[in-house]
Amino acid sequence: MKIGILSQGPKLYSTDRLAQAARDKGHDVRIVNTTKCFMNINSDENQVHYQNEILHFDAVIPRIAASITFYGISVVRQFEMSGVYALNGSLAITRARDKLRAHQILSRKKLGMPITGFAHSTSNTDDLIKVTGGAPLVIKLLEGAQGKGVVLAETKKAAESVIDAFRGLDAHFLVQEYIKEAGGADIRCFVIGEKVVATMMRKATDGDFRSNLHSGGVAEKVKITPTERKTAIAAAKAMGLDVAGVDLIRSDRGPLVLEVNSSPGLEGIEKISQKDIASLMIEHIENNIVASKKSRKNKG
Repeated sequence: MKIGILSQGPKLYSTDRLAQAARDKGHDVRIVNTTKCFMNINSDENQVHYQNEILHFDAVIPRIAASITFYGISVVRQFEMSGVYALNGSLAITRARDKLRAHQILSRKKLGMPITGFAHSTSNTDDLIKVTGGAPLVIKLLEGAQGKGVVLAETKKAAESVIDAFRGLDAHFLVQEYIKEAGGADIRCFVIGEKVVATMMRKATDGDFRSNLHSGGVAEKVKITPTERKTAIAAAKAMGLDVAGVDLIRSDRGPLVLEVNSSPGLEGIEKISQKDIASLMIEHIENNIVASKKSRKNKG
């Protein structure tokens, strides 16, 4: 099977692990810099060009950086239009990357999450703060990733200042209740298909409330409850993701979903869980390709 890994960083841990896992299973693997692809869109066939050739894959693994979300999703969609299986489709990635849309979907599916507010006008600031339970509260840029653009406002005045600053930058943001009992910790659940294959608890370092490893958080093993497992799987399914990193926090009212990541990193969670997650991802591709071929054969 020919597998393309769409990544700008061939030496990144996750990209390298996926490539090696696929090769170990006998597949032909190629790492493709997404930004260097270009598309030929016409009524006869839809092609993706790269380095003076047309790419032909059975499956692609999108590892789309947040900074190139729009273009990256367009490339994934082009492959899909050519009948290529994508481990996380373009629509699912679009849903997960838009934090506002993701929370609206989670809300519609009745999944637990922190109370979340969103507004455009400065005249709504007071109501926005009230509806999320008042200070302290968390303010998140919609375009932020890996803990960047996330601020804890400990007082109403601080919240107003941050909101004014973000609006001054013409930035879109969410305002969320602060879950004090979580203690600055969250749980990353790595979901493949309809299974949680690995978990880890991430804790913020002293003086910070963000638990992201990229923000200096530390990770350790954790055993999740059946309710947490069910919530993580349901959140990934709500987005339509085959593979997802679902971030949960423990609250007095049960597990709450913070975020559903469409390109979850492998390094931290593979080391903590001691599981070969990259191989499990490749196996998921294999199973889906086989199922797709059987389906086409039966229809024929």
